[in-house]
Amino acid sequence: MEATRRWAADGITANALMPGAIDTNVLRNMSPEMADAMRDRIGVDGFWKTPAQGASTSALVATSPLLKGIGGRYFQDNQEALPHTPPVRDGVASYALDPAVAARLWDVSLEHVRP
Repeated sequence: MEATRRWAADGITANALMPGAIDTNVLRNMSPEMADAMRDRIGVDGFWKTPAQGASTSALVATSPLLKGIGGRYFQDNQEALPHTPPVRDGVASYALDPAVAARLWDVSLEHVRP
């Protein structure tokens, strides 16, 4: 959101997305206990996506001509995310769309990356 606010006049926009829980072998280097805890936290069978499914939202957001010049949005499952409504885990949180929060996150991030 903040990147788009700062750079849209120069033709630069940015969006965010959630690819989801991708069923890869990324857990292979974790201890069995940690891998089980991760699986338990993420959820049940059927929640995991294939690598192709996980990449599809990224590919869509990066290449769709419908998003040319549009930024500050959040996507998941190949569409713009709806507002987060607990207890459902999906959606975009209201604070993620707050311009003041975005500006603060930008400033805090710069504090951590500047030498």
